[in-house]
Amino acid sequence: MQSAAMPQYRSAKYLEELNPRQYAAVTFGVGDSIPARTTPPLLIIAGAGSGKTKTLAHRVAHLILNGADPRRILLLTFARRMAAEMTRRVESICAQALTGRAVPGAAVEWSGTFHAVGARLLRMHAQSIGIDPAFSILDRGDAADLMDLVRDEQGLSETKGRFPKKATCLAIYSYVVNGCMSLHDALARAFPWCAEWERQLKELFSAYIAAKQAQSVLDYDDLLLYWEQMMRVDELAQLVSGYFDHVLVDEYQDTNALQASILLALKPDGAGLTVVGDDAQSIYSFRSARVENILEFPGCFDPPAQVIALEENYRSTQPILDACNRVIAHAADRYTKHLHSRRSTGSLPVIAMVADETAQVEFVIQRILANREAGMQLHDQAVLFRTSHHSGQLEVELGRRNIPFVKFGGLKFLEATHVKDVLSILRWAENPRDRVAGFRVLKLLPGVGPATARRALAAVEREGYRLGALRGFRPPSGVAELWSDLAGVMQELAAATIWAGQIERLRRWYDPMLDVLYDGARVRRGDIDQLERMALQHASRASFLSDLTLDPPEASGDEAGPPYKDEDWLVLSTIHSAKGQEWRAAIVLNVVDGGIPSDLATGTSEEIEEERRLLYVAMTRARDDLVLMQPLRFYVRGQALGSDRHVYAPRSRFIGDADLEVFELSGVSKCPPAPADITRRASAANVDLMARMRQMWN
Repeated sequence: MQSAAMPQYRSAKYLEELNPRQYAAVTFGVGDSIPARTTPPLLIIAGAGSGKTKTLAHRVAHLILNGADPRRILLLTFARRMAAEMTRRVESICAQALTGRAVPGAAVEWSGTFHAVGARLLRMHAQSIGIDPAFSILDRGDAADLMDLVRDEQGLSETKGRFPKKATCLAIYSYVVNGCMSLHDALARAFPWCAEWERQLKELFSAYIAAKQAQSVLDYDDLLLYWEQMMRVDELAQLVSGYFDHVLVDEYQDTNALQASILLALKPDGAGLTVVGDDAQSIYSFRSARVENILEFPGCFDPPAQVIALEENYRSTQPILDACNRVIAHAADRYTKHLHSRRSTGSLPVIAMVADETAQVEFVIQRILANREAGMQLHDQAVLFRTSHHSGQLEVELGRRNIPFVKFGGLKFLEATHVKDVLSILRWAENPRDRVAGFRVLKLLPGVGPATARRALAAVEREGYRLGALRGFRPPSGVAELWSDLAGVMQELAAATIWAGQIERLRRWYDPMLDVLYDGARVRRGDIDQLERMALQHASRASFLSDLTLDPPEASGDEAGPPYKDEDWLVLSTIHSAKGQEWRAAIVLNVVDGGIPSDLATGTSEEIEEERRLLYVAMTRARDDLVLMQPLRFYVRGQALGSDRHVYAPRSRFIGDADLEVFELSGVSKCPPAPADITRRASAANVDLMARMRQMWN
C-alpha cells in the first residue's frame, strides 16, 4: 500500500552532502524505472568512521520521498536510542527535501531492536502461537535466577562433581539458541569443561522451558526464538512478511544465526532488503554473533546482493588509518576496503615499548597529562584494554594522583538490587504466575526464607494465582505485620486498572524497607525516583516493564560512589564497550601476545581473527593521537612478596615487522640497561668485595 499523504519527490538537493559512495548506497535500486517496494538486496560495507548512520538515514528518507510507505518500513538496530536517532534524522531529511513543510506520515512506525520488534510481533500473534499475550519478559539476572530454581529442583546443586553454576547454565542455553546449534556442538566449541554434563544439561533446559511456559514468562532468547519459529509456519510467515516492503538492518556484522534466519525468512528473495555493517568490526562472538552472516550475505540471493563499500573516513588522520589498514589487511576473510581521509597530515601512531606494567602506567599518565597541558581535555582521551582487569594498576595510580576517571562496563541499572526489587513487585502484580518475581518479593521481608516463600507461592497457586491469597497465609510470627502490609500492597497493585500512581503506592511500603535492607538508601532512592519519572512516559504497567527490560538505562547510582567534583575526567573502557565511540586520543594497553590476542582466545583460527578485529576496532577509535603500549615483561601473579619471577611478552602478532614503517617506535627494545653514569662510577671504585665476604665468617 502506497502512502497517499507522502508525495513522490526526487530532487537531489538533500543528497548533495553525500560523497559518491554514500550517494550510490542511498539511491541504489530506487528511481523512476524501479518501484520503491521492489528494490534489490543491498549490502553496505561501512568502514569505521565512514558515516554509516548518515547513509542509512538518508536511504530510508530517500525511499519515503520516492513513494515508499513509512508504515511499511522495518528498521532494525541494536539499540533503541539508535533507532530513535535514525527516525529523527529521517524526519529531518524529509522536511529539508520538502523545504521545511510538515511531513505527514514520515515517521517509521516499525523501528527498534530485534528483541523489541520480536516482543511486539509475539504479542500481536500470541493467540495464533499459543502464548499468553500478557507474558512477562525476564532480564538476564531474572532468567539466571529461574534457571537456578530449576537447577535446585532437579537436584543438580547436590551433585558430587562440579556442575555448572546458574550463570554458566544460562550462557550455554543462550549459546545453543542464538547459534542455532545442538547442545553437543555448543559444549565442544565453547564450554568443553561442561561436556560431561550434557545429559543433565539437556534435562535442565527442558525443565527450564517448562517452568517459563507455566509462569507465562519469556527470556531474551525466547523473543528471537519464538519469532524465528513463527516464521517457519507458512501462513504466519506470509502474514508477517507482508507487513513490510522494506527491511533495513544496522550493524549486520553483530547478528547471530537466529537473527539472520529471521531476516531471510522476512525477505527470502531479498527484495527491499538493505543491511549495513563492517566485517572488520565483528567482535561479539561471545554473544553468538557470526561474522559469516555478513561475509555470506550476497550469496544468499540469486542474483547476488549488490555490495557498496564506504571507505572515506571522517574521523581519523591518514597516518592513523594507514596503521589500521595494515592491521586488518592480514585478515583471512574480509571485504577488501582501504580507509582514507581528507585529513592527510598528522603524527604517526606510536608503539611505546616500556619495561613492565608499572612503567606502562607511568607512561600512560605522563602522556595523558602532557596532552592536557597541550589543550586536550581529559574526556577527549581514552585508555582502552582487552579485559577489564588490565586497568587495575592504572586505576590505583589515577586515584593516588587525584586524576578523575570514568570506567565503562560497570553495574547496569537493572542489576542494582533495589531496582530489581521494585521491578519484581510490579512484575508479580502484572503476572502472578511469575515465581522468580514472587520469590524475590517475599524474601524482602526479614525472617522470610526460601521455604516460607515457596509455601506462600504454592498457596497463591492453589487459589488460582490470586495475590489476595497472601492475606490468608500464616507467615512466621515475627513478620506478621510486615506480611500484612505487603499482602495489601500486592493485592492493590494486582487489582489496579490505572497505571498512574502505582509506583507511588508501591513506594509507601518499599521506601521504609530500603533503610532496613541496604546501606546508602538516599542514593538508591534517586534511582527509584528515576524509575517513577520513566513510568510517566508509558501508558500501562505492561508497556513500562517490557520497555525497561528490553532497553534499560546503562548505569545505576548504587555503585557510583562519591562523585568527583571536577569538570573533566578521563575515560577508561574495554574495547568491546568502546565500539561506536571516538576520542581525540586513544591509548591501548598491553598490545602484546597474551594481551591482544588474549591468551584465552587463541585456540582456533576464528578466535585469532576476532582478536585481530578487536585491535582494529581499538585503533579506529582515535581521531588525532594513537598509542599502542607494549610492556616487555610481566610479573607472575600470585608470587611471593619480593619475588622477581617474570615472563617476556613479544609485540602482538597482528603487527608484523614490515608494518612498523607506519608507526613511530618509542622506548626501549629490550629490558633497560644500567645508566652510563652508574657504570662509570662502578669502574672508578676500588673495593675488595671477596675479602669482605671471607671476613663475614671470621
